[in-house]
Amino acid sequence: MSECAAGGFENPRESWDAKYATDEYIFGTAPNVFLASEATRFRPGDRVLAVADGEGRNGVWLAERGCQVLSVDISAVALEKARRLAEQRGVSLAFEMADLGTWQWPREAFDAIVCIFIQFASPAERARLFDGFRQALKPDGIVLMQGYNPKQLQYRSGGPGKLEHLYTEQMLKDAFAEWEILLLREYETELDEGPKHRGMAALIDLIARKRD
Repeated sequence: MSECAAGGFENPRESWDAKYATDEYIFGTAPNVFLASEATRFRPGDRVLAVADGEGRNGVWLAERGCQVLSVDISAVALEKARRLAEQRGVSLAFEMADLGTWQWPREAFDAIVCIFIQFASPAERARLFDGFRQALKPDGIVLMQGYNPKQLQYRSGGPGKLEHLYTEQMLKDAFAEWEILLLREYETELDEGPKHRGMAALIDLIARKRD
């Protein structure tokens, strides 16, 4: 996980490199709980894009499921840690260092896109990201996303701390109006996903399928 790209930083790449510059995996090495709970949606051989994948916990887990994974993040430090994690787990996946704000999204290249806590983006940047998801997915491909809803401002378990960067059900319904929404829910739960994601959190989950 990485809230990379613009993120409100003057130099986001340097800022995230500094944040990841520790031997500790700051978001843990286990996959995101929501992603792992939806394991049956991923089949061996599926091409999966792990967006802002940080230290690789989710991309590596997807590779362990037999998926062909492209893990993208802005931080070279995070990607090096992700490579080490993949080696430790005995799996291979592709890595690319990129700022998602300027990345050229491929066309109809993936069966699924996984985006866990990517709330670095302003509303305008977020719209461009969501357009990129649609472009990069094959017909019937899915987006699986977890983020924070506005109640997260009450907690200290992670997130951008900016209301306009948080997701509501209505915002996601509007943004994915042309998609088939398979799951959309808001809830509160206890996070334990590394030292930077620990404590009570207000979450929102989305799974949406791209229509032909």
